[in-house]
Amino acid sequence: MSVIVELTIPSEAFELGQILRVEGATQVTLETMVPLGGKPTPFVRISDGARRSFENSVREHESVRDITPVNTHDEETLYALEWEPPDGSLFDRLTDIGAALLDATGTADRWRIELRFPTYDALSTFQEYYIEEDIPVSVEKIYNPTKPDAGPWYGLTPVQRETLTHAVEAGYYSLPRTISTKELAAEFDISDQAATERLRRGISTLVTNTLLTLDNE
Repeated sequence: MSVIVELTIPSEAFELGQILRVEGATQVTLETMVPLGGKPTPFVRISDGARRSFENSVREHESVRDITPVNTHDEETLYALEWEPPDGSLFDRLTDIGAALLDATGTADRWRIELRFPTYDALSTFQEYYIEEDIPVSVEKIYNPTKPDAGPWYGLTPVQRETLTHAVEAGYYSLPRTISTKELAAEFDISDQAATERLRRGISTLVTNTLLTLDNE
């Protein structure tokens, strides 16, 4: 059974925190870690206001080959980061034990990271690593969220995840409701019925792969 861990770590205590340095209240988000050519390639999102200084700072790091703008939207820029994780580094170790990065957000001082480990043994191996290396990791939460074959997003398809997330953020499930089904559908250029079906299927998938799994256990 896989296990998800939410943890925090000082920015200066691991390699990506040192590479992706930001100042003030600026936040940097690690969108995903895609294995390209056997190496984990981060996609990084940051506000445009910090773009120039951020790019210069990242390029100065010895393990970085390049940082390339991929897309700009709503005053934020998405980058692809080409880097070589040092042998024995935190992310090198996570790759070795098969951990998947689900979410990571950093500030000037601290990063919050969510990881999925394939087994509890893999998590134990990681814990032994950071204790031995004296890395100040703070584990905030550990839980079994889903069926083993559900994938990192609890079995949701990309469109289901996007629609459900936007529905919650826009107040579709609030009391009183602040966005209608018709308005929600219009934002995705689909029919009312299609929007309702996405939400229904998404919620059914979430419950099946999380709450019902825990009940069966």
